[in-house]
Amino acid sequence: MSLTEPIDRARPYVLGLFRIVIGFLFACHGASSLFGFFGGSMGTGTTVAAGTWPYWYAAVIQLVGGLLVMCGLFTRTAALVSSGSMAYAYFVEHQADALLPLQNHGEPSAMYCWSFLLLVFTGPGALALDRTLATLRRGSSTSEATVSV
Repeated sequence: MSLTEPIDRARPYVLGLFRIVIGFLFACHGASSLFGFFGGSMGTGTTVAAGTWPYWYAAVIQLVGGLLVMCGLFTRTAALVSSGSMAYAYFVEHQADALLPLQNHGEPSAMYCWSFLLLVFTGPGALALDRTLATLRRGSSTSEATVSV
């Protein structure tokens, strides 16, 4: 047994926990902006007016994308859209204020962007509904093939 074997066995579960935490935190941002949960939009106690560009659309992406990523459902697609929305937020909303994320308050946007991009390439890890549904589909197609024979 090599020294890295326990780490290698834990990798899908750690990746799954990473996905769940990132998705949950992202969904909380959306819920805050849309429904006023957790102090409202940007801690002001208010919500974003429906249809306000780009804030309302970003909040919808945050809520829906965060929930999908958290559950591990359509993970790669939801993570790609979420990553893109955070790249837009960083370059359009924050970059104009200063060059570095520390200066322009864009650290959350940058971190979410790169975290979601990582999930696009690594997949959901363990504990994902995508994997459960794939297993169920394989099982039902196998049982259908058995019945039709």
